[in-house]
Amino acid sequence: MVAENNPLSLALALEGTDPLSKFARQDQELNDPLTQMSTQFSKRGNINEPEDNTLNWSTRRLGILNRFTTNEKLSLSTSFLCTSSAEGGGDNFKAQTVVADKVKYRLEQLDNFDDGSMRHMMDLTQQEYIQRFDQLKQELIQSWHNDQRVKALKIAIQCAKMLSDTSVLQFYPSQYILITDILDVFGKLVYERLRIKAEGAPGASAAVLQREREAARDTCQNWFYKIASIRELLPRLYLEMAIFKCYGLLAATQKEVEQVLLRLTSQLRGIADPLVSSYARCYLVRVGVPVTSSKVYIRDNFTDLFIIYPQIFRIVARYNLHPEIISAGAYLQLYSPAFDYMLQCLVHESELNAQEMLKECRHLKNNGAILLSILNSSKGEFVAAHAHEFLELINNCDTPGISKSQLLRPLGSCVSNCAPLQEQRLAFLNAAFQTINTLTDPNEYINCVETWTPFVAQYFTIHEVNRLLGELNSRMCLGKAYEKHYGQLQSILTRIMQNYRNIELLLIQPHFLPYLDLFHKESVRVEMCKSILSYYRQNSEDRTSDAVVTNALMYLGKILNDSVNALTVEDERRQISQLINSFINKVHFGKDLEQQLSFYVEGRGTFSNLDAVYVTLVHAALKLTMYASNRQGVKSLGFVKACIAYCFITIPSITSVQQKMDLYLLCGQLALRHLCLGQADACFEAALQLIDELPASTVDFEGKPRCMERYLVAYICNMLATLIVVPDSPEQGVLYFLRLLLDIVGRRNFKANSSAPSIIYLHVLDMLYVQSMERFPYHIDGVVSNDALYGHDPKFLVEVNNLCGQVVESILLQLKTLGAAQQQRTQAQLSMELFMRIVRYADLEREPLCQLAVKLWILANKAQAQLDTETIPQTLCSVEHFYKLVKDSSPVRAQTIAKLLLRMRDS
Repeated sequence: MVAENNPLSLALALEGTDPLSKFARQDQELNDPLTQMSTQFSKRGNINEPEDNTLNWSTRRLGILNRFTTNEKLSLSTSFLCTSSAEGGGDNFKAQTVVADKVKYRLEQLDNFDDGSMRHMMDLTQQEYIQRFDQLKQELIQSWHNDQRVKALKIAIQCAKMLSDTSVLQFYPSQYILITDILDVFGKLVYERLRIKAEGAPGASAAVLQREREAARDTCQNWFYKIASIRELLPRLYLEMAIFKCYGLLAATQKEVEQVLLRLTSQLRGIADPLVSSYARCYLVRVGVPVTSSKVYIRDNFTDLFIIYPQIFRIVARYNLHPEIISAGAYLQLYSPAFDYMLQCLVHESELNAQEMLKECRHLKNNGAILLSILNSSKGEFVAAHAHEFLELINNCDTPGISKSQLLRPLGSCVSNCAPLQEQRLAFLNAAFQTINTLTDPNEYINCVETWTPFVAQYFTIHEVNRLLGELNSRMCLGKAYEKHYGQLQSILTRIMQNYRNIELLLIQPHFLPYLDLFHKESVRVEMCKSILSYYRQNSEDRTSDAVVTNALMYLGKILNDSVNALTVEDERRQISQLINSFINKVHFGKDLEQQLSFYVEGRGTFSNLDAVYVTLVHAALKLTMYASNRQGVKSLGFVKACIAYCFITIPSITSVQQKMDLYLLCGQLALRHLCLGQADACFEAALQLIDELPASTVDFEGKPRCMERYLVAYICNMLATLIVVPDSPEQGVLYFLRLLLDIVGRRNFKANSSAPSIIYLHVLDMLYVQSMERFPYHIDGVVSNDALYGHDPKFLVEVNNLCGQVVESILLQLKTLGAAQQQRTQAQLSMELFMRIVRYADLEREPLCQLAVKLWILANKAQAQLDTETIPQTLCSVEHFYKLVKDSSPVRAQTIAKLLLRMRDS
């Protein structure tokens, strides 16, 4: 007990007058500012909370509530969850203005809330139990703000009493959280009220402030008087600890506060149940840490705990005989939140205390629970410095309910974050795995290895990583243990890849691919392969030429490819294709182009279910043709032909008609570039034949239909630009590809009143005009185009003119169709386009052509209102400009254009 002269001595305090008579000095109580304090809990008092989050209890709260749950029914006894307002509710409270009436009212409250009004709620679920405590918390706050201090105190007392209830053991830590939350609220309410009273009114004189401080000090003592009068030990201690912060208003020195902590520590010896006692000591540490940096009282609490520690294992032995109540291991886990927090507060910024605890742990029988808390609470640097000592303690530990794997896991976690010294690591690793390998339970073994994996991958060479994979392969194959531990096996490999950045070196290890064979479940295996390829894409070198790495990547890619079937969603296909394409683009054999092409050939056979991969392979092979073009000689030409042949064989396997058309055109253009005329002809013909298979519309990635006519027009324009330089084959006749294109376009069913075929025909006229020129505007080196092949031969020009006539007839038929469909704007635009081509390309000296041009001009002018206002004037200016261009070079032609201009103006 505290000395008699100590102002904090409750014995001395109780020698004064009756605490309730001191209410006469509290004239301002009814106007207490705390009626608005529900939103002011965040305000700090004169004593600062610890800023270090490691000692912040609130960070642990949610984890404890989630960890310690129960399906059993719970009970709760209280007199304050009543619906009747006659039982002390705030609605019938009448503000008292006379001090004597106020004292009388509070005495009546004490009578109203006696134990006879207790209500016992049985068979509550966990959720209902939590809701009842939330109601109690709100009832306490409401009572306080309604000036029902006694009722608030009684609620706190009844809640504290419930902390002695251990009928549902596995829920006790969560029960402790719920109840101490209420006690914390009560303590804050009391402290904030006293603090505000002590600060006094702003602007008050020094004498008034002194009186206010004395009144606040008296009120503070009264609270401790009330709590000291509680008969039962547990609620009395908890309530005093709840308002412990108020001692800051009474204590003159820090030493006095520390003496109170030591007194409370000694009083806690009176709690018989070791579980209840441990959490009570934890609460004392919680309230002590914010007010003092001294750790003496924490050390004394552990001294007392070590005295009752054997009693815990007598209870453990009892539960071993009755495991249906709770297992020994589960019972010991109930202590871990309290032990962990107390130890963390003790060793925080105090390595000496940590060393002392480790030393005491060595001499403690059944030291597993304390050793586990030391590992959970100590800093990584301390554990790393004493790693061998911890490992020795674990090897010698034989605590009922605490397995070696439970101790090895936190040790592995600590050394993964902070490793021992370089020269000690290998010996420590070997000793640790010597212990881990003695674990016979596959679940304990795999959980241990999972925790130790980052340590091995981060601080050791690939040799140790490979050895770890080999040991896992051997152990998990026994009895098909891998079937129950796919999650841990995935986590182990993921942690290896996260911590060992050289993914290529990992792929070539002898035990890596056999480790993947442990994943017999296809869905898990596919996810693991995707994860590996994803890490490879992010962390590998830009290029790789290692054959072993390439084979490993192909093996992973084949697993993903084989998982794709008709039911696979498009997003999954896209994701898998991107992963495979990524490593295909990284495989590079330098100047060995033949090996590169062999790799693509192997890829074609391996990834048969993925169109996107085939597209990548074709593009990659076409790139090879450009690399090979830098070589000289027949061998280079043969390789180019082999690449184009590879593409020509691969493209038909692709499902998308659009992609096949694009690739055939690109392949034909590159074949033409390398003078492989036969292969170019085959590609162009295959591309044109596919137009018949092109759907009228497709569905885009948003699920909306997309018309393909715009794509087809652009594609044929590209094709026509290429066909200009393609020489005619003697086996196929004059302008074979153009005739084939016209035939296919004529057969295709376009949308009604579509302008697409007309646009195509207009571009065909452009192409035919170029074919009639003595020299084409562009060529490909080495390719003898039709201008050189025919030499502007009259027979060839006749064929060109015949084709022009067919195309113009098709356009005129389209104009007629548009007119019948009342599509005047489209008809006028098409007329103007054809008119301009006749002016530029045709011989206007021939009267039929000149008349056709005039008719087209008149037709366009009829719909002038529907055209842009500048269309007609601009067209007229274009013809005038063309006249000026040919005026000097071709006077005859210029004269015919001049006549046309006159007829245009007249019309």
